[in-house]
Amino acid sequence: MDIFLLALAAFFAGFVDSIVGGGGLIQVPALFSFMPGTVPATLLGTNKMAGIWGTTVAAARYMRTVSLRWNMVAPAALMAFMFSFAGAFLVTHIPPTYLRKALPLILLGVAIYTFKKKEFGADNTPVFAGSKETYMAMLVGAGIGFYDGFFGPGTGSFFMFLFVRFFGYDFLRASAVAKVLNVACNTAALIWFGYSGHVLWMLGLTMAVCGVGGSILGSHLAIKHGTSFVRKMFLGVVVALICKTTYDGFFK
Repeated sequence: MDIFLLALAAFFAGFVDSIVGGGGLIQVPALFSFMPGTVPATLLGTNKMAGIWGTTVAAARYMRTVSLRWNMVAPAALMAFMFSFAGAFLVTHIPPTYLRKALPLILLGVAIYTFKKKEFGADNTPVFAGSKETYMAMLVGAGIGFYDGFFGPGTGSFFMFLFVRFFGYDFLRASAVAKVLNVACNTAALIWFGYSGHVLWMLGLTMAVCGVGGSILGSHLAIKHGTSFVRKMFLGVVVALICKTTYDGFFK
């Protein structure tokens, strides 16, 4: 029964994550609830194993529909990979206690800004061009990549917000870029967790199959219904993340 419920959680996590990120909001608590005796690092590693396949499928589907600037995306993905690896290494030595308490406030600011700016993410009007856009994207990849490896909740949502707010992308294009960078983050973290023995491979593969199914459905709906649909999903996931991270940081 526990395996079935974890597989179901993986399906819904893949669905949500493929649209706006935040699949860990569903998948990580499920793993911790049903496997309370397992080392936290192992649960985080298994979560990466389960989630990376759905994120990869979603990224591939977006790339067939949304035009990406690879001269910007590729260097940003490389930075995300490198710094996510560093974050995953660090979290096996230092617990993210203070970050856990600060996260709800950061997410609250993201939610308020997005809600107040009704036109936020509606149009694709890039702010930067050429090397400046590449350098800015590399900075975002490094910062959020490190956060993903070290802690992780809402990584895709943070990527989306930053590419909408500072790069002028619409939500659909920002979601496409976020998926590619998320794949880089998850790959790096998974390499470290796998190397250090913190992955339950068979459970992760089982959940991955279900996550891919959810990811296919979610990315299909996002591409079909466009930016307004993605914006609504983004706000819903950020609000849920605020509630979850507040509970984890102050009441758990």
